[in-house]
Amino acid sequence: MSTGAEQQSPRHRSVLYVVVTVVLVILAVWAVIAFSTARESQRAEEKATELVQVLQDAGATAAPSPEVVARVLGDDGGAVCADPNRALSRSTLYGLLTNGASGPGIRPVLVDNAVFRGQLAIIKVYCPDELKEFQQFVDSLNTTDSANG
Repeated sequence: MSTGAEQQSPRHRSVLYVVVTVVLVILAVWAVIAFSTARESQRAEEKATELVQVLQDAGATAAPSPEVVARVLGDDGGAVCADPNRALSRSTLYGLLTNGASGPGIRPVLVDNAVFRGQLAIIKVYCPDELKEFQQFVDSLNTTDSANG
């Protein structure tokens, strides 16, 4: 059996080589992105499992599933850990600690001290370097023990 003479022009081979190279580069980029995403989601699942365990140890009766926590908080704590001690974050928190009215009827209220347990647990697991300062902030607030009787 013998090999026949090449029938394609060099231009056709060059186009083929370029197309194959582009496809291989695209596949390599996709593989790197998929690998890093899988690694981040594994890290997110581990942190989420740790947070759910912390919540259950604190007495939470309806802790969310680790999959839900991982989707919401990711592997870095999401919006909760985006500098929780910054003035804007604190003012947003103050805005949530109100009577629920709008406009001139809005008033600050004394909230139960359990309101902050979830946020403190998230900060403890996802961004422990922010915990001490945020704990001092929470301790400086006037809270009550109203939900416990």
